[in-house]
Amino acid sequence: MEKSLKIGGGGGMEGLIELVNRLQDAFAALGQSCLLELPQIAVVGGQSAGKSSVLENCVSRDFLPRGSGIVTRRPLVLQLVTAKTEYAEFLHCKGRKFTDFDEVRQEIEAETDRVTGLNKGISSIPINLRVYSPHVLSLTLVDLPGITKVPVGDQPPDIEQQIRDMIMQFISRENCLILAVTPANTDLANSDALKLAKEVDPQGLRTIGVITKLDLMDEGTDATEILENKLLPLRRGYIGVVNRSQKDIDGKKDIKAAMLAERKFFLSHPAYRHMADRMGTPYLQKVLNQQLTNHIRDTLPAFRSKLQSQLLSIEHEVEAYKNFKPEDPTRKTKALLQMVQQFSVDFEKRIEGSGDQVDTLELSGGAKINRIFHERFPFELVKMEFNEKELRREISYAIKNIHGIRTGLFTPDMAFEAIVKKQIVKLKGPCLKSVDLVMQELINTVKKCTKKLATYPRLCEETERIVAGHIRDREEKTKEQVLLLIDIQVSYINTNHEDFIGFANAQQRSSQVNKSAVGNQVIRKGWLTINNIGIMKGGSKEYWFVLTAESLSWYKDDEEKEKKYMLPLDNLKVRDVEKSFMSSKHIFALFNTEQRNVYKDYRFLELSCDAQEEMDSWKASLLRAGVYPDKSSTENDENSQADNFSMDPQLERQVETIRNLVDSYMSIINKCIRDLIPKTVMHLMINNVKEFINAELLAHLYSSEDQNTLMEESAEQAQRRDEGLRLYQALKEALAIIGDISTSTVSIPAPPPVDDSWLQQSRSFLQILPHVHITWINGRGICIKKGACNLFSAFENTI
Repeated sequence: MEKSLKIGGGGGMEGLIELVNRLQDAFAALGQSCLLELPQIAVVGGQSAGKSSVLENCVSRDFLPRGSGIVTRRPLVLQLVTAKTEYAEFLHCKGRKFTDFDEVRQEIEAETDRVTGLNKGISSIPINLRVYSPHVLSLTLVDLPGITKVPVGDQPPDIEQQIRDMIMQFISRENCLILAVTPANTDLANSDALKLAKEVDPQGLRTIGVITKLDLMDEGTDATEILENKLLPLRRGYIGVVNRSQKDIDGKKDIKAAMLAERKFFLSHPAYRHMADRMGTPYLQKVLNQQLTNHIRDTLPAFRSKLQSQLLSIEHEVEAYKNFKPEDPTRKTKALLQMVQQFSVDFEKRIEGSGDQVDTLELSGGAKINRIFHERFPFELVKMEFNEKELRREISYAIKNIHGIRTGLFTPDMAFEAIVKKQIVKLKGPCLKSVDLVMQELINTVKKCTKKLATYPRLCEETERIVAGHIRDREEKTKEQVLLLIDIQVSYINTNHEDFIGFANAQQRSSQVNKSAVGNQVIRKGWLTINNIGIMKGGSKEYWFVLTAESLSWYKDDEEKEKKYMLPLDNLKVRDVEKSFMSSKHIFALFNTEQRNVYKDYRFLELSCDAQEEMDSWKASLLRAGVYPDKSSTENDENSQADNFSMDPQLERQVETIRNLVDSYMSIINKCIRDLIPKTVMHLMINNVKEFINAELLAHLYSSEDQNTLMEESAEQAQRRDEGLRLYQALKEALAIIGDISTSTVSIPAPPPVDDSWLQQSRSFLQILPHVHITWINGRGICIKKGACNLFSAFENTI
């Protein structure tokens, strides 16, 4: 039994049906993108079964198109709402009220033709019509195209399958009741509506039978057995109705008069008078309302779960504005403040790093800038510094030019200073390049952070323009400061620096590069492929490499249990290797400067990576371990004279001395520059940009554009936002109402299963008698083949 409900002053279940109607509108407005199955009643039947008349009788108005062939070519979602006044509304004609139901018919025809054309084609896009009337009970009915067998006109040859697929799309849903309409003057066993219903609802939990055209049956016959649920029984039973004839329709017979005639028919018919109170359109309306109400209540748990799931999905989409009411005049201001704040937080997280929402697909802005500071920038410095042959030639020229016509006995200080200053000036290129790389990474980070502002194209564009402009402005100031740092180093060569070796030590020092006393610490680990091992010796293979300050070792796997080889780093250098045409890997090679084999009988050890970034990173790590790039020049200078390189022993000693002095002083400068440039860039660019975004961006946005212009959305975006907000609020309201109702009601159990065992017997009988032909007349079988009479008599007794 159902308890009486009062929710917000209205009837509980009636309120829920109205809520379902509102949700139906919301989903239709979103183009059916929300796949939430709403409780409704789908009307199914063959062509000319009387579906349209049943619907019109429920509304008490003529409003559906009429004609021969297929008339209903799009699903019509008909929402009936009990109201004091009578009018109709279409979802696609918002705000327009139809009081003339002839205009409703014309609008249905026009809207059908707009989508399907004039060639009798069909479409699954529904037409949503809501009818308010004091003569209806709250219902949601879906009128579907009639089942047809033969294409007519310009219809496609597979029209039957198209209609079947469309019908199945609706009635397959668990939340859909099936109103199976069958005319009484046809064979019930061949009812297409019942066959389709049986496919999707074999237990009969959702199917309600409607028998039309009872007044057109042959004289002396009736449908009593069907209506009493004895022939082809359904759990929810059958209801008989009498519609207007085509003559009545053509004669504009009033529906109210037709319903009085229907009532008179059941009361006066000898076969139906005992069940007259359970027949007719008013009773059908009442049953449908009750069945839909009970069905909604029975499906409340699953329905609530789907609503909650949909709400969570929508909540994520409307996260930025879910707390704003669409009509709030300050909504744009709040949205602007929230967007700028979110942009600032996202930018800082990408630069500083964050434990939440970590990007696992690529390096974020801060990680890339860190790599520029500590891998790319040092590597660029070393690439520039070590051009040994060119450096020695410059030292030789400097010494000779300072001595001039005289032969010098001592190594000139001026040659050292001239060479050092020239080497320091060369540092400007790598330093400026590092600033460019950081600037580009900051701009890329800004672009990624503004993706969340895409809702407001103008705001997104202005934010990018303002922040990128500020970054470029800071780039200029940073470059000025970087150049100033280099110029400061050039302005005074401090030969009293505590780390400078001085002339006495320079004359005795070996030309080899001393490694810093870092011990045998681990610098890097990772996978690399040894690329140049021949197939006969095992072929190229991937190993786990461990680089320390003294050696490069590789293992079978990253557990480091089985060591394959350990290569000392003494006298090693790195050389680039061109990629082969067939390979996509990036290759570099290690070789010994004393022409010794590096690995077994190989002069070169070629190592390959999958990405350029990975290769650059390994080179930078080798650089930290003292393994420098090979910069020996193989080019012949045609303009060089032979005597340029024919130095006397004294000049050679002087060149070597200055070379060691330059090497010592430049290591001091490099150490200083490696430390100062990242600090300068961090202070003048990165920290400044963060402060600008936090403190000044909002003011710049207000001064650049009018607030309304900034927060303009495209019509499509605004519509999607408004619909999202409406749907979000509707879902929240629905969950609240469902929560109240579900705690105040007692579910009414479904009707018990009906006994259809005789159907199984009849099927078995037909299978074992393929030579027997049975004709059905008024629900009774008559055998027309000789020799089967005794068997058929037994079969007839089971009916």
